[in-house]
Amino acid sequence: MVLCLAACAPRTKDRIALVGGNVITGAGDPVLRDAVVVIHAGHIETVAPREGFKIPKSAVTVDVTGGWIIPGLIDGHAHVERWALARYVAAGVTTVRDVGGQQDSILGLREEVSLGGIIAPRIFSAGAMLDGAPATFPEATEVTNADQVRKAVDQLAVGGADYVKAYTRITPALLKPLMDEAATFDLRVTAHLGLTDALTAVKLGVTSIEHLSGIPEALAKNPEKLYAEHRASFFRGWNAFERAWVDLDSAGLTQIAITLAQERVVMIPTLVLHETFSRLDQADNLHPEDLRTLPDSQMQRWNVPGMIARAGWTTADYAAFRAARHNQDLFLRAFRGAGGRITAGTDASNQMLVPGWGLHTELELLVAAGLTPSDALKTATINTAELLGADSLGIIAPGKVADLVVLKENPLLDIRNTRGVLHVMVRGQLYQPDSLRAGF
Repeated sequence: MVLCLAACAPRTKDRIALVGGNVITGAGDPVLRDAVVVIHAGHIETVAPREGFKIPKSAVTVDVTGGWIIPGLIDGHAHVERWALARYVAAGVTTVRDVGGQQDSILGLREEVSLGGIIAPRIFSAGAMLDGAPATFPEATEVTNADQVRKAVDQLAVGGADYVKAYTRITPALLKPLMDEAATFDLRVTAHLGLTDALTAVKLGVTSIEHLSGIPEALAKNPEKLYAEHRASFFRGWNAFERAWVDLDSAGLTQIAITLAQERVVMIPTLVLHETFSRLDQADNLHPEDLRTLPDSQMQRWNVPGMIARAGWTTADYAAFRAARHNQDLFLRAFRGAGGRITAGTDASNQMLVPGWGLHTELELLVAAGLTPSDALKTATINTAELLGADSLGIIAPGKVADLVVLKENPLLDIRNTRGVLHVMVRGQLYQPDSLRAGF
């Protein structure tokens, strides 16, 4: 009798079945309509048509009929802060590629998140950025010669960094030993370029380029003028870099785009950064709905007027930055047309760049630049997963981790539909954005 009672006892509900959604797998497959996705132990167990499928008795059924299931979104360029973690999840961002911060803090936060107990996206981090002298930020590791570069890369590897980030004052002479040492530890290298042009960086083996940096320098007849601005200060270098885009000719941009695509470098353009900074003089154009998701203290911490004063931006600068956007989009169209790989990123939580929702703006800007909604969606899913070397992310298939988003409408028809988040799943845990927002 005891054995019979044990055998007949109800099964523990150890699975979740999302029923009735239309699945965009992320692998380029046709949409699987009216499907069932079964999740078990943090992984996708089954993806199948609903018709004829027997849902396991151990599954909690969640009716998502008519919704659209996509892989969890990945922000490919961010500076992660604790206050933003749940906000990423509420926006459907289930993984964040952190590109530099205070090393002990960010790697400690990454490990804390990986242990569970915090509502947060997965974090991949570069730890502390490597920069030349004087380092732009105090948390960066300053290097001035090959020995220091190699030691700094060693420390990143031992500390557990997922990859290496080179910053604007890294010269070709420093980048070469950096690449050599990173190869020893099988670490990929990404770069925000300043004193190295994009073609030189790619020839030395850089995996990815942030912010479209190094491209004007590669096309300049006299790049030393730009390098002098980069040496003078970060903002003088940034301003000169943005203004230089205005005068680049389409033929040169197309040719360098083709060359960089052939070299298989990944571009993380962060168009939302370029667009936002170009419109700081037009407050109405800065996504007020997204900004309302921020904690009250964040605008004060950002101190945007103070940043503008440090940067020295004028009406003429803003006009030039906006004019540059045309050529940045032109470059991306040519790069993508030549088979180049693009990853979506936001540079959140820097000034006016909203964690989570900024990624949706980035996707909209990529479509406006000429990508299809399907291609744009890949920039925030499978493309970024491949850049991270994380083959279980960015795709919906049996055996992959259960990081998913359920949308109200079809993002392939209108990329703005990624904003209609109904459910978010991270590590097999299902969340409703409204409930998360109530806890902000």
